[in-house]
Order: sequence, then structure tokens, then C-alpha cells
Amino acid sequence: MRCSSLSLFAAPFSNISMMASSKHFNAGAVFRCSTDIDGYEELNVIGTGAYGTVYKARDRKNANQIVALKKVRVALTEDGIPMNTLREIALLKQLGTFQHPNIVKLLDVCHGQRLEREKQLVLFLVFEHLEQDLSGYIDSLPSSGMPARTLQKLAGELLTGVDFLHSHRIIHRDLKPPNCLVSSTGQLKLADFGLAKTYDFEMKLTSVVVTLWYRAPEILLSQPYNSAVDIWSSGCIIAEMFSRQALFPGQSEKDQLDKIFSLTGRPLPAQWPSTVSYSIDSFPNRSPRQPNYLCHQLCELSNDLLSKMLAFDPRKRKSADALLQHPYFKQEPL
Repeated sequence: MRCSSLSLFAAPFSNISMMASSKHFNAGAVFRCSTDIDGYEELNVIGTGAYGTVYKARDRKNANQIVALKKVRVALTEDGIPMNTLREIALLKQLGTFQHPNIVKLLDVCHGQRLEREKQLVLFLVFEHLEQDLSGYIDSLPSSGMPARTLQKLAGELLTGVDFLHSHRIIHRDLKPPNCLVSSTGQLKLADFGLAKTYDFEMKLTSVVVTLWYRAPEILLSQPYNSAVDIWSSGCIIAEMFSRQALFPGQSEKDQLDKIFSLTGRPLPAQWPSTVSYSIDSFPNRSPRQPNYLCHQLCELSNDLLSKMLAFDPRKRKSADALLQHPYFKQEPL
């Protein structure tokens, strides 16, 4: 596999942020095409999802380093790559300069084939490679489950990564165990964040259904959302680390909402969007419950932690930064 590299100048993050938010953003000031065609040797397919195909590959130009190549398609405009995509790639690449321990690092961006008929460009996002995701990690656990100290550590690393993204105005929107990678040393790192508009386009081109199990109710109800959607998803993931099974395993959007309401209670009529195709009366009238009603493995402090993450009203969910100060992360695990 060969692709020509789209490199980034090492501009300070604050400068990139200012340029990316400017109406007069100059992509040429951030990107330059390399004259050398550097090669990545494809080894095998890691997985295929709504955001495209991910390959395990060898970086021929860097001591045969093993990397992960994510192949996505970008809709081209008359001027080439959309400015929004260039902004997002610039910000993503710049985040890598922070070397955050809980964020999968984007190493490079390459462009591949230009599809003239479809008016698309294939992009390869080159990430550091980790062997396992959290879903596989949970599946490999013994019947006794995850050790309390390990669970506390991974939950803290998950929220630390989310806090880092939110502090740089990035909403993940699709947090789930397969997007939480676990290193050989047991460190959790977030993947598949950023490039929202590029991914939105890619999702329209595929029949793969993105799992609903970790989606916040406001997204399911097609309402405006903010960073609180990631807090909801993180709460679902932490509950799954305790129980080794999904908290809300819905089979459809309506079934997903029904399972959520079994915990949060059915919303009040005033909270129900008029644009939703089904009536609020099609759901049983339930009262709110505590998270340990569905996840019996929770201790008192972890139950309280999740209650601050799994509120139906996004305004009542705590920020990742505030959650990291919760007593659950201060206690000595049993």
C-alpha cells in the first residue's frame, strides 16, 4: 500500500486553534504535500465499522514500526478537500504533540486514491497500534470479573482522556468499549475521536449499524447535544466494566430508550420533543432508579459516581473533571 503524506508544520497548538476557527483559515499554512511517496505495508484487517476499515500495517520508513491505518472517504468540493476536514485534521494532529497518555496518537495523514466518479478522496489516518480494545479485554476476564484496583484505574483513565478531549473542545460522540484501546501495560487510550464531519459522511455510505447501547438519550431523540453525551457513554462503559455486560443492550432506537427509561424513569411530557415519531405514552410510566438496580456489582461509591453520569437531563451530568474528584477515585480499592 502506498500513499503520499500530508504533513503538518509543528505550529503551536494555540496558533493552529486560532487559524482553524478563523473564517480566513489558510489550509496551505498548515498542510504541505510531501514529494516523497512513503509506503505502509498492509499486514491484515483489524476491523471494519461505520467509520471505514482499519488495517494493521508496517511503516517501512520508520524501522518497520507497527501502526494502525484507518481508511476513510472524504467528499470533495470544487476546491478539493473541504475546509472543515482540513481544520479537524490539523487540530487532531496537533493534539498528538501533547503526548497524552490516555489518547491514541495520530502519527500521520496520507491521501490515497481520488475517486472521480464518486467525487471522493480516500484518506488514511495513521495511528499508533494497540493490540487490544476494552471489549476484548472485558471478554477475556475470568468469571470473578475485573479486579477492583484495575477497574478504578481504567475508569479514571477513561475520564482523564475524556476530560482532555473536552478541554480542547472535542466531543467524541461515539465512546464505546471497542473505541477504548488497552496497551500491553494495561493503559487505556481513547481512539476514534475527532473528524466528526468526515466520519458523518462515511457513515452515510455504509450499511453498518453503529451500536446504540452507549448513545445518550438526547442523541437518540435527535436533540441538540454537547459534551455531556460523552459522560453518558462513559457511565455505560464503566458499568460494563463492573458487570461484564452492556447496561442498555437495545435492539432499536425505541427499545434503547425504553431500557434507558427503566433507569432514569420516563421523562415528563414537557421534556418530550415534539419531533419524535413515537408518543411518550408508548413507554411505560416508570420512576427513576439508582444504577445498582441494573448493575448489582456496584459498590456505594461507584453507584453514586454513575448516578452523576447517567442522568436523563444532560445539564445534571457532572463534567469529567468534576467526576475525577469523586470519592470513588480517592478510596483504597477493596
